[in-house]
Amino acid sequence: MPGLAVATVFFVLVLVTIVLGVRIVPQGSKQVVQRLGKYHKTLGPGLNLIVPYIDTVAYKITSKDIVLDIPSQEVITRDNAVIIVNAVAYINIISPEKAVYGVEDYRIAIQNLVQTSLRSIVGEMDLDDALSSRDMIKARLKSAISDDIADWGITLKTVEIQDINPSETMQRAMEEQAAAERQRRATVTRAEGEKTAAILEAEGRFEASKRDAQAKVVLAEANQLAIRKITEAIADKDLPVMFLLGERYIEAVKSLSTSQNSKIVLLPADIPAAVKGIVSALK
Repeated sequence: MPGLAVATVFFVLVLVTIVLGVRIVPQGSKQVVQRLGKYHKTLGPGLNLIVPYIDTVAYKITSKDIVLDIPSQEVITRDNAVIIVNAVAYINIISPEKAVYGVEDYRIAIQNLVQTSLRSIVGEMDLDDALSSRDMIKARLKSAISDDIADWGITLKTVEIQDINPSETMQRAMEEQAAAERQRRATVTRAEGEKTAAILEAEGRFEASKRDAQAKVVLAEANQLAIRKITEAIADKDLPVMFLLGERYIEAVKSLSTSQNSKIVLLPADIPAAVKGIVSALK
């Protein structure tokens, strides 16, 4: 019985030793092995053998791309505007031993590095440029931190600016400014319309006056010509003229008598004498 117990203990010890010496690393992972507290090697995916009781797996690192969310932060632009910016970084660990031994916590380190670089880049830009230049900020940000994290065995695949917006106070100020600008444009447009209307109205009055003057000139010339022709036609022939003028005179008096505004109509006692006076005046 004592021999069986010893054999059992030995078997269990061998089994435990085998288990400790065989490491199966899944795909997409790497394991950092320390030998007596010192870095020894990095295990890749698949079956790996280590020395039991001497080698230990100290760190398990993923070899897949890691998505780091960069928290939002307030950034002051060159023209003293406050904007809120956040980003997302995609990294990949190339050398796990550098990532675990080169920095205390590579995730926190990269987040702080991105935030610091982002503040520096946006701080050199005006508000309008910062809001409209995401690609430029992205390129400068990637260039700024790629060399730094390379020392930790990490490569930056890409970094994207998720949101870049003015702060609430700045948004209210921009909205008020935009409303004031729209009001100013409306006022200018209304003033220009009134000015154009006034000019067109004045031009219309001027053109109408010009046409009236031309019409009066033409009418005066026509009257002058008519008077000249009448004078030439009359000569010393009084009877036809007296007949025509008398007829016109009687028609005028008749129209005056039928007018609603007429109350009393006075006729000259000697109509022929009146007509002769008109003829004399024409001559």
